[in-house]
Amino acid sequence: MAEFLQRLDPSKLVLVETVLSFAVSAFDAPSYNLPIFLFGIYTQENSEAFTALLGGSMVYDIVWMAKHSQHWFVHIISILLLLIKIPATLVFVVALQQRGTQFSSLGFHGSDLGGATVWSMPGGFTSAGSNSRGGYQTVDESAEVQTPKPLGSSPTNNGQPAAPGAYQSV
Repeated sequence: MAEFLQRLDPSKLVLVETVLSFAVSAFDAPSYNLPIFLFGIYTQENSEAFTALLGGSMVYDIVWMAKHSQHWFVHIISILLLLIKIPATLVFVVALQQRGTQFSSLGFHGSDLGGATVWSMPGGFTSAGSNSRGGYQTVDESAEVQTPKPLGSSPTNNGQPAAPGAYQSV
């Protein structure tokens, strides 16, 4: 099954679904399908939001078809759209996982079901102790003015000429 999903082209699946949903949009059909697929064409498989919309719309399709009657031809196309959404959703999930997406909107990060993640800022901006702001300053805190260090004497050249194209101290 996974090999079959990897051979499917996600952009062509979304294009087919967009064309089908556009074809039935003039009739008594779910109005949310066309905007979802147009969003899918726009994001081109780079969005967790589209994958979630696509998966969630399958439930809405089933409820919508149970509550509304359609012409038999439009009903067949609606069922076909629903059936194409299943592999399309799986293809987008696989594509996002291959890119390293961790589905943060679902409440877990890959295989990390342990809880919250401890974040640290690059460049030494993490807090260094219980009361230290570690590089951060709130608006209410008084600013500590640091005097700049005096520039030292420039390094001596020892009488050697600089190589052509080398950096020279000024």
